[in-house]
Amino acid sequence: MDWRSALNGFKGYLRLEKSLSENTLSAYIHDIELLKKFLEDKKYEVTPEKITFHHLQEFLAWVNEMSIGPRSQARIISGVRAFYKYLLMEDAVQQSPAELLELPKLPQKLPEVLSVEEIDQLIHAIDLSAPSGERNKAMLETLYSCGLRVSELVSLRITDVSFDEGFVRVIGKGNKQRMVPLGGVAKKCIQQYMRDVRCHVDVKKGSEDIVFLNRNGRKLTRVMVFHIIQQLKERAGLHKKISPHTFRHSFATHLIEGGADLRAVQEMLGHESITTTEIYTHLDREYLRDAILRYHPRQ
Repeated sequence: MDWRSALNGFKGYLRLEKSLSENTLSAYIHDIELLKKFLEDKKYEVTPEKITFHHLQEFLAWVNEMSIGPRSQARIISGVRAFYKYLLMEDAVQQSPAELLELPKLPQKLPEVLSVEEIDQLIHAIDLSAPSGERNKAMLETLYSCGLRVSELVSLRITDVSFDEGFVRVIGKGNKQRMVPLGGVAKKCIQQYMRDVRCHVDVKKGSEDIVFLNRNGRKLTRVMVFHIIQQLKERAGLHKKISPHTFRHSFATHLIEGGADLRAVQEMLGHESITTTEIYTHLDREYLRDAILRYHPRQ
């Protein structure tokens, strides 16, 4: 199997069978093209099925010399493993040379989290007299109430919101669906936005079922949501690094702090592995440690 047919087949496998997003797909293809470039630079004239574990070890040493960070290295290894998983399925190889590759140890980076008071500060900074005010309030309340990714927020459809049952149906990564409870405050804000604001927007074709629209009647972009939050952060006088994802982290952390079951939080966040959700138990421990150091009389 030559490189062109291997890459084309791998791309089709990622898109159709793994249902990866275009961004993730592009990253994986880039990683395999990087491997191909390394082999060409080293004058190794080998096709994908002829690559050995030794070749891959050299490749990773070369990647490391390029000052590529451990997280990017881990992604590259995941990409190479996925490539050879595809080649195994196609019977192009009998054994994966990537099987024994070890992922670099990653430093655990705890995400920034807002307190309930800071979330209130951001929401109170919204100018409700502005045309976009009710929409922005409904968006932030939905981000915090449901722990949505920003891509899930901007793609949220009217037909996915059940006001009577108090749930939203979310289409997450890999087109996986999950049902997330909709809090009373978020529910009220969405209904008010739809009743008082959205009904007056000239909705463009293709956006009829989208909940949150821009002033031109089209679906909002992720960048637009980011800018809205940055403006509110400045207005509220908060000095933390805040993004739409911060609301998702805060949602999960506050649930764990309140005693929510880890499996339930995993389900609501749409995490494939519970190990991803477990980072919020670390955040909770940090919160408890800080509280003890701050308030205990013997500290």
